[in-house]
Amino acid sequence: MYYDWTYILVLIGALLSMLASMRVQRTYDKYARVRSARGLTGREVANYILQTNNVQGVTVQHVSGSLTDHYNPTNGTVNLSDVVYGSASVAALGVAAHECGHVMQHETGYVPLQIRASLVPIANFGSNVGIWIVIASLLLGLSDNFVNVGIFLFSFGVLFQLVTLPVEFNASHRALVMLEEYNLLSPDEVAEAREVLTAAALTYVAAAASSLLQLFRLILLRNSRRRD
Repeated sequence: MYYDWTYILVLIGALLSMLASMRVQRTYDKYARVRSARGLTGREVANYILQTNNVQGVTVQHVSGSLTDHYNPTNGTVNLSDVVYGSASVAALGVAAHECGHVMQHETGYVPLQIRASLVPIANFGSNVGIWIVIASLLLGLSDNFVNVGIFLFSFGVLFQLVTLPVEFNASHRALVMLEEYNLLSPDEVAEAREVLTAAALTYVAAAASSLLQLFRLILLRNSRRRD
């Protein structure tokens, strides 16, 4: 089982993820060298967006790392990384606004975000445990019922990746609208920020494709055993 042709699907998924990661890093590095005309930092832009929308109970803070930016609704923080927090680049402002886009999703009760949040526990469990149930069941010759349980659990991880797509694309759309409407970036700068956020979104597309390929592989392995 460990040396079958279906590993090609895993390799394709890994290649897609690698290419997407390379693209986002290359695009970010390109526009990280472009200073915005207004000279505001990622922190200042995030705070401005939150204040303009009268968001209460959410603070902007610095976290270590590169592009480790995220919004944590649990403790109400917009976390900006080393390359975003104090940077006035077009790339940094795009990322900072994107995280604020997630805040606005939370504030307005954006349904896909709520669905994704509800999927987190079962998705984490399914992604980590489901595939091993399938592998163990196939190796030990257990019944298809065990294999199906593993596939069922793993599918929640796939569903999570799919629901993440509209969440991320919508957050980027909100970010670009706010950057332009609040005159935080010029129209030309907004177009550059769009390139950064589009490249970042492709990493989520690649992750979803990789998960789908892995799920397809598990189904193929199950069906192959049925024919044997």
